[in-house]
Amino acid sequence: MSKILIALLVLAALNGFVIWRLIDRWPRARHHALATWLMAGAFFLLQLVGPFGDHLFFPELKKHLDMGGLITVIDWLSYGGLGILSCVFVYTMAADVIGITWKTVAMPAHPVDFNRRTLLTLGLTTLCTTALGIHQAVAGPEVRRVEIPLDNLPEGFDGFKIAQISDLHAGPIIGREYTENVVKIANSLNADIIVLTGDFVDGSVADLREEVACLAGLEAPLGKFFVTGNHEYYWGAAQWMDEFRMLGLRVLRNEHEVLGRHGQEIVLAGITDYSTRNMPPGEASNPRQAVAGAPADRLKILLAHQPASYRTAHEAGFDLLLSGHTHAGQYFPFSCFIGLFQRYYKGLNKHENMWIYVNSGTGYWGPPLRTGNPTEITLISLRPAGAPEVSSARGAAA
Repeated sequence: MSKILIALLVLAALNGFVIWRLIDRWPRARHHALATWLMAGAFFLLQLVGPFGDHLFFPELKKHLDMGGLITVIDWLSYGGLGILSCVFVYTMAADVIGITWKTVAMPAHPVDFNRRTLLTLGLTTLCTTALGIHQAVAGPEVRRVEIPLDNLPEGFDGFKIAQISDLHAGPIIGREYTENVVKIANSLNADIIVLTGDFVDGSVADLREEVACLAGLEAPLGKFFVTGNHEYYWGAAQWMDEFRMLGLRVLRNEHEVLGRHGQEIVLAGITDYSTRNMPPGEASNPRQAVAGAPADRLKILLAHQPASYRTAHEAGFDLLLSGHTHAGQYFPFSCFIGLFQRYYKGLNKHENMWIYVNSGTGYWGPPLRTGNPTEITLISLRPAGAPEVSSARGAAA
């Protein structure tokens, strides 16, 4: 409850700041301050309807009343409102910094009506950001093809293909149609294995079973593998792991599988989400446990939702870590700041002798925006170190 209260206070403060700066800059809003604050209050309530409704009563309304279409519209407006607010807040802060700097350095010689110009700029920037972000969100994932050179890759695994799907976030505004498109794209890649690196759901099994049922249609000759993300633990991780097993996915819960190809082997392991590391043994994220009993001299790949697992993965002797979680910041301008919070947050990276690939997200969470940062399904090709590149490799989108 305290976390919810803090979130509400923060959201209210952000709304209050934006409206205060609007009133300060726009004489008409200042002359009609009461009406402005009432409209701001309605906009604030709109932002709350989606998150609270999805947790408290929207699922039941969908079950007992024919209101699915209306609730979807409400969710889009609500989460879209959160996206608009976040953009306007950052742009307003930036405008204030620029305005103060200009007034301090150049205003005496070059007076400018910053209020009028700032309002126009804020409006146009927010409109463009939102329109492009929605378009890129609903367009569906691009295929990003990446080649990763590995020193100890067995010859029989040269060209081994891994299709990675991450952070689908099926829920209020990502439904069955979007998920079916993801399955169709993944199957078209003809990968040897398909890996799902967490955060696939934002709702309970009872509410979202039908939305993700099509994941049973994923096809890969050497298997389909899943590890939990932090969002699975918000909605009953044990139940979701059972559900994914029923869909034909191999759930790696601090476990591994030995994969064979052309008479040679590699080890594929998976851990529970990084957020579980303080949970009881067995559930707590543990790369060493995941690889216990595996052949010591085999190449080792780890599936871990959060790239923050890189330290313990490296200590456990893994050669490659496949993660997601960060969404690469999801949308501008926040994509500019994600590097302040995550050491490895996008694309192909190397930590000492271990490669790390961070998928930017196959879906989106919260605001339906992916401005300048499209969703992706990654097709990873393993190559021996020093081998010539077959395709446009690192980060090339197709």
